[in-house]
Amino acid sequence: MPLIKGLNAHERPPEAIKHRYKKYQKSTLSEIDSDASILDLQALNTDRLPDEIALTQWVACEDLRAAFDQFVSPSKDMQGTWPTKDIPVYSHGSVSGLQIIPSLLPPAVQIELLSRLFHRDLSNPRHKTNLHLHYDITYPSVTQGETQRHGPIPSPDPSLVGGYPPSFFEDDPARVIEPIDSSVHKPLTVQSILNKKLRWVTLGGQYDWTAKVYPTERPPEFPRDVAKLLHAMFPATEAQAAILNLYSAGDHLSAHRDVSEECDVGLISISFGCDGLFLISHDDGAGCEIIRLRSGDAVYMDGTSRFAWHAVPKIVPGTCPDWLANWPLGSVDGESPSQYEAWKGWMSGKRVNLNVRQMGLGLHD
Repeated sequence: MPLIKGLNAHERPPEAIKHRYKKYQKSTLSEIDSDASILDLQALNTDRLPDEIALTQWVACEDLRAAFDQFVSPSKDMQGTWPTKDIPVYSHGSVSGLQIIPSLLPPAVQIELLSRLFHRDLSNPRHKTNLHLHYDITYPSVTQGETQRHGPIPSPDPSLVGGYPPSFFEDDPARVIEPIDSSVHKPLTVQSILNKKLRWVTLGGQYDWTAKVYPTERPPEFPRDVAKLLHAMFPATEAQAAILNLYSAGDHLSAHRDVSEECDVGLISISFGCDGLFLISHDDGAGCEIIRLRSGDAVYMDGTSRFAWHAVPKIVPGTCPDWLANWPLGSVDGESPSQYEAWKGWMSGKRVNLNVRQMGLGLHD
């Protein structure tokens, strides 16, 4: 296991990595489709794998079906969409500890997970966003026309939507969120926040990037239902903290390493929506791989890969699956909540990534 203390937080990525990052920032869809050096997980054939790729294990479909049945509402007849074959887990010869898993989450589970994360967890005032530092975030209220300021709210059961304010997607899109300092930041509407300004949401315990420490106070509880689902797929990691990243076309994530960590346990990453090109460095720190992650794909970064250089140089427009493009309107089982009509097609231009980590042992003891 690599030592966290051996990493320099101020070190810059190698030139070869920066070069490939810039190259794929500018790539078009046709160039990406024809680039044989890009590893496309959902195009891999277990009988004819590239030299550097190895099939290391299978995720039992029976175990997944049981977890999916518990996660998705019993009133929804989704069992016909669950996997009927075991799912392959691949490794890469030049990136030790990296596990890459194509199509781990079926459509119904992706939709349900997105709905809980955005309709419930985004509305939990204890979960912070990139906007909380500069804006006085107010929340939708049950009473139309009123808002509820962030702070403690009743939450009798973290798995129940009723314990939190309504979804921002049910809010008035024209409602204004005021800045803390109006001389520095302009007011934002709910529509502008959901369309572009909202970049990330935190769940559970978080590193304080300003103070460069982990907070000493008890962190918000990680959503139990999401943690249980993740445990079924990644039992080696206890879900204690997560960042939900939102990308639009033209967005990117620069090359970096996770050096401000207290725990070496593997990191979980799950993709939704538009394809994203994921860059990760080889063990030697010089070369790197470009992996095309599609909706439902998962990456598990353990061992040396846990602290590899990684980045998202490109969000590939026009690649969101048709069954997900209209979310939050519509779903796999045909239900179409009318309150989300104004947001039809929101996911068609988005990539959402859920990054989950374990902060330490006994965090919730």
